[in-house]
Amino acid sequence: MKQFDLNIDKILENWECKHAVREIIANSLDEQAITGCRDLEIYKNGQQWVIRDYGRGLKYEHLVQKENSEKLNTNGLIGKFGIGLKDALATFDRHRIGVKIFSKHADISIKRLPKNGFYDLTTLHAIIETPSRSIEGTEFHLTGLEDREVLAAKTMFLKFSNERIIEKTKYGDVIEKSSNVGNIYINGVLVAQEQNFLFSYNITSIDSVLRKSINRERTNVGRTAYASTVRRILLNCESEIVGKRLSDDLGMFSYGKNHDELKWIDVQEHAAKILAKYKKVVFVTSDEIQKNTDLVREASTNDRQVVVIPENLSKKIEENNTNSAVGNKVTTLTQFVHQRSENFEYRFINPSELTVAEKNIYDLIPSIYNLIGGKPLQVHSIFISETMQKDTTTFDSCLGLWDRAHNRIIIKRETLKNKESFLGVLLHELAHAISGCTDSTRGFENELTKMLGTLSSLLT
Repeated sequence: MKQFDLNIDKILENWECKHAVREIIANSLDEQAITGCRDLEIYKNGQQWVIRDYGRGLKYEHLVQKENSEKLNTNGLIGKFGIGLKDALATFDRHRIGVKIFSKHADISIKRLPKNGFYDLTTLHAIIETPSRSIEGTEFHLTGLEDREVLAAKTMFLKFSNERIIEKTKYGDVIEKSSNVGNIYINGVLVAQEQNFLFSYNITSIDSVLRKSINRERTNVGRTAYASTVRRILLNCESEIVGKRLSDDLGMFSYGKNHDELKWIDVQEHAAKILAKYKKVVFVTSDEIQKNTDLVREASTNDRQVVVIPENLSKKIEENNTNSAVGNKVTTLTQFVHQRSENFEYRFINPSELTVAEKNIYDLIPSIYNLIGGKPLQVHSIFISETMQKDTTTFDSCLGLWDRAHNRIIIKRETLKNKESFLGVLLHELAHAISGCTDSTRGFENELTKMLGTLSSLLT
């Protein structure tokens, strides 16, 4: 028998037995990750709780506090410095939990003994004895441990939770919550909880900020330490289920009920992109719904889903659409109107198909040209159409249109019922063509006023 001084008195007095059990489980999971051995076992045998892994077996050398190069150089592990096991043994001793450790290398128990050479000081020692059993891995036998402490320890691990991984990324995993609370795991160990997160997360890529924030207890890590990594996880998601959940939550923005992840504008934008990749959607703002009710109603037909988004997100998407290829644009209401215009098909009428009355009115076009000083150079042709697009403001069919892209004026056939209607629309569109300006602009109104003045002067 050998006595190994752990050099521990009373530390971590805020630790409960569940924290000590957590450290034993964490070491077992690390051993499984390193060696690829079979799964650990946690079970009750009579009055004892047993935690067993099937790795290489615990040695007394593992009780020395030092950096573990094997763990430091392996991604995805929990322990690093050999502190957790000693902390666990000290906690068990303080709570008077009997500890016996078995491996093929040694039988280990703990006992308080005078420190060698300083007999007035008592510290915790590991009692190292010749192995009594040749077993695979390591067994911890814990006597006097309450069941609730073991169950509480297991809840600190993603492995034993009821939470399901939805999507994996290079930074970590997005997890379906099993309760109203979002859990934050680092390499599968619970370090924090969020009351208003949409998902739980398992962070597997640890940056320097997060590494410095992981305290010895591995609890209550602040949001500022992991927020940037959670954002990176979400921005690397591409699955439909994550996109839909994010966009559905985004739709609650106007009600003030969305979760905290959706307060990040880049996450909002990414959610819109994911959803648009899998579904036919149109993103609109609350203001657009009020001002363009009929247009939004039209957008929601033809298997399209309307999703309400904040004004600042809509502006952000519009900015990105400007620099994006046609196939990569996200459909906002503005983009929908553009697509609607591009896809609209006119039913043009050849002048020879007009009735005699309609033809008599149509033939007044050259006279109008003469009255305004000649045919404008930019107007190459005038077409009559049975169909016209609906105005985006009034949602009534337009009576006329200046099509700058094709240098043509298009007028709806029904205006040919009388001269006043047709000539009024013709002059209106000619004013657009000559001024190059849209409705309600100074340039357009000046040109229209000039035409009216010219025509009026002919009456005097």
